[in-house]
Amino acid sequence: MLKEKAKLLDGEKLKRTITRLAHEIIESNPDLSELILVGIKTRGVPLAERLSSIIEAFEGVKIPVEEIDILLYRDDLTEISPAPEVSKGLLSSVVKKTVVLCDDVIFTGRTARAAIEAVMAAGRPSGIQLAVVVDRGHRELPIKPDFVGKNVPTALSEVISVKFVETDGVDEVSLMEKTE
Repeated sequence: MLKEKAKLLDGEKLKRTITRLAHEIIESNPDLSELILVGIKTRGVPLAERLSSIIEAFEGVKIPVEEIDILLYRDDLTEISPAPEVSKGLLSSVVKKTVVLCDDVIFTGRTARAAIEAVMAAGRPSGIQLAVVVDRGHRELPIKPDFVGKNVPTALSEVISVKFVETDGVDEVSLMEKTE
């Protein structure tokens, strides 16, 4: 059970955060024609789509958006029940592209590692970058996002909840406490 401890970002602040992330991506990638945004299901997908729209509005370049389901690339797959089904959707060519993986929260780094593995299975990109709305710390793997909307140090008993209108009907980021 989760109980809200604090509202970290309302809809307007989340919009500003994502806009800032888009500007940072633009500044770090001078050749936008070689860029592809890949949203990690579920909440990385609306983030990637929003980033693409913002970049197009500012630069006039439509950045392609793809989505990946990293479930089969997780290193804790044996702990997941029921067993997942193989996803038929594959990434289009990422060869010689700069891939920006998009996700809502980075915690242990295991999802990002699995996403990197999924991208590499689709081809060899020229580079992979990581954009997240919230970095909550507690990394188990040496993975550091390139673009971070907000750093929120958390206790292990806390959870960050990022909600998007597209998936949850509301735009907000909250700090939640696990209750028993």
